[in-house]
Amino acid sequence: MEENDVILEVSDFSKKYKNNKNYSARHVSFTVAAGEVVGLVGSNGAGKSTIIKSVIGVLPFTAGTIKVGGFDVVKQSEKAKKIIGYVPDDHSVYEKLTGREYVNYIGSLYGATKEQKKYVTETLAEKFDIAYALDKQIAGYSHGMRQKICILGALVHEPKLWILDEPMVGLDHQTMTLLCDYIRGYAGEDKCVLFSSHNLEVVGRICDKIIFIREGELQSIVDLRKEQDFDLSAYYTRLNEGKRDA
Repeated sequence: MEENDVILEVSDFSKKYKNNKNYSARHVSFTVAAGEVVGLVGSNGAGKSTIIKSVIGVLPFTAGTIKVGGFDVVKQSEKAKKIIGYVPDDHSVYEKLTGREYVNYIGSLYGATKEQKKYVTETLAEKFDIAYALDKQIAGYSHGMRQKICILGALVHEPKLWILDEPMVGLDHQTMTLLCDYIRGYAGEDKCVLFSSHNLEVVGRICDKIIFIREGELQSIVDLRKEQDFDLSAYYTRLNEGKRDA
């Protein structure tokens, strides 16, 4: 990839929470380029969500720089956020709105066109089997339905960087397969995907690169396009045991 193809650039990123002597993330650097699906992998508390929330601009960080589409997330936060679509792990939504109202509202915030909103509320809603519930209040949605409406909201403005934090949790097998296929197909000439997951099978199936995080530190970046017969499960186990490859 040429340098101008890089959509997300994290450089020497560190985050230390107040009154905590240890860093939640320290000296982490990586890039995500157009056309790539990149997995962020690590155990609970490894720092994955800290990194993601700093990328989307909701969490201040201690040191380093993060750029999205060339825009600094601190100095040019509005421009950076406009090209990000984010699906949170807690699937927070406005419960008093209907699904359609929620998608249209998020779309308006990000400057989505009428055509983009229509595509999401019609085509994508049908694809993810939630069209029947779009005019119902979100308060009555199940966990899986909330997850789906968060996905639609994140995609309504066709973001260049689509970020998902543990997107597979709570989804049925059919929806999980559908989402995996959509993630893989979404990355293209001017778009990319970054997601965190504990599901190694999914990560191994749809990712181009995997970023391994352990105790807030970058352990390795594996490019699956260059690896033959890579044993992801065994590699992950070795890293968590602190055993690095020679």
